[in-house]
Amino acid sequence: MARSFRRKSASGAEAPAAHPFDPDAPQTSEDGAERPRAKKEADRGFGAWLKEIATIVVIALVLSFLIKTFLFRAFFIPSGSMEETLEIDDRIFVNQLVPQPFDLQRGDIVVFRDAEGWLPPQTQTQVSWFKEALIFIGLAPDESQQHLVKRVIGLAGDHVICCDAQGRITVNGEPLDEPYLFPGANPSDVPFDVVVPEGKVWVMGDHRNASADSRANRDKPGEGFVSVDEIEGKAAVIAWPLNRIGFLGNHPEVFDGIPEPEAAARPTPAAPTPSGP
Repeated sequence: MARSFRRKSASGAEAPAAHPFDPDAPQTSEDGAERPRAKKEADRGFGAWLKEIATIVVIALVLSFLIKTFLFRAFFIPSGSMEETLEIDDRIFVNQLVPQPFDLQRGDIVVFRDAEGWLPPQTQTQVSWFKEALIFIGLAPDESQQHLVKRVIGLAGDHVICCDAQGRITVNGEPLDEPYLFPGANPSDVPFDVVVPEGKVWVMGDHRNASADSRANRDKPGEGFVSVDEIEGKAAVIAWPLNRIGFLGNHPEVFDGIPEPEAAARPTPAAPTPSGP
C-alpha cells in the first residue's frame, strides 16, 4: 500500500504533501502570479492557425491558376447573338481541352479570338489591380482581348448550304432541325453554299437574326471561316447568375444523321452509256 510521507517543519508541524508536477496546469510564481508559459503557448497556437490558413489560401490560388491555364477559363457574354442559350452578361466557363486534345464536334459552343476583325475596335479601359489578380488566377474574365462565342455548324470538309425547300440549313445534304434557335428566328435569312476548308469551322449564333457570324463575314480575308487555332475552348458551364447555373450541351441529336464529308462529296456515278449495235 502506498503511503504518503509528510515532513515536519522546524516547529514540529507537518508540512503539506508535495503534489506531482502537471505540465498542463498553470504555473505560478511564489507571489501567486501566473507565469507567461500559457500565454506563449496560446500565441504559438494562434500563429499555427494563421500559418495553416495561409497555406490553404496559397494552395487554392495555385490550383485556380493551374485550372485557368490548362483546364477552364472564365468569359462573359456581351451580346444577344446566342440567345436564348446564352444571355447578355452570363458568365461561362470554357473547357480548354477542346479542340486539343479532344476534338471539336458539330453543335459545340466555342469561344474564339477575333483574329479576322469581325468586331469593331475595342476601347481600352483601366483595370484595377484587384480585378487583374482575379483575371490572373482565372476567377474573372479577361476583357483585354476580343473574343466571340458561336455554335459550330460545319467542320472541315463539310458542305453547308442554306437553305432547302423547307428553309432548313443542310450539312452534307442532311437537313438540320435546330431546337436551340431563338424563338421566331429563321435558320438563316442569308443564302450561302460553302465547303469548310481544312483547319477551319463554320460558326453561327443561335439568335440568327442578331448574329454577325460566318455568314456576315464572308468578305473578310478568312471568308467567314474560323481557324481552329483561334478557338480558346468549348463553353461547358454557365456559372453566373445563380438562377442560370447549368451545363451547356451540343445537341448531338441534331447532327447525328450527318454523313461524313467524303461520302457527301463523292460524285454520283454516271449512268452507263448504251453500246452501239
